[in-house]
Amino acid sequence: MAEVIVDFDKCDNCGDCTDVCPMEVLLLKDGKLTINDPDECSYCETCVDMCPNECITIND
Repeated sequence: MAEVIVDFDKCDNCGDCTDVCPMEVLLLKDGKLTINDPDECSYCETCVDMCPNECITIND
């Protein structure tokens, strides 16, 4: 099963990935990126493509 992985050390919480996530798996809560209900992820990799810091990967 695939998995969304965020390198929080590289993440600057810009929110670009949250704006494009169609399943609302990636959310900003209190200014911090969080992974919300990862089982809902469709693994479209839009967040991976959009992240300016290349801190999101899909591990399969």
